[in-house]
Amino acid sequence: MTNQRNNQNQQNNKGVAESIKNTAGSAFETAHNALEATENVAMNAVDATKNAATNAVDATKNVTNNLTGNNRNNRGNQ
Repeated sequence: MTNQRNNQNQQNNKGVAESIKNTAGSAFETAHNALEATENVAMNAVDATKNAATNAVDATKNVTNNLTGNNRNNRGNQ
């Protein structure tokens, strides 16, 4: 009888250990997915900032070129 009880306790302990392992695995997977989502948001913000900076530089170049071109044209017309 004692041997049966020991075997049953060992089986119960294995079940508990497996349950803890599965719960830890799920928690890890959830944390991992959250980190990946955070990384994606951060990288999208970096890309958006880079695009905004590039657009601002391009716009400044266009304005400068237009002003310079207008000055050249005005000098040529005088």
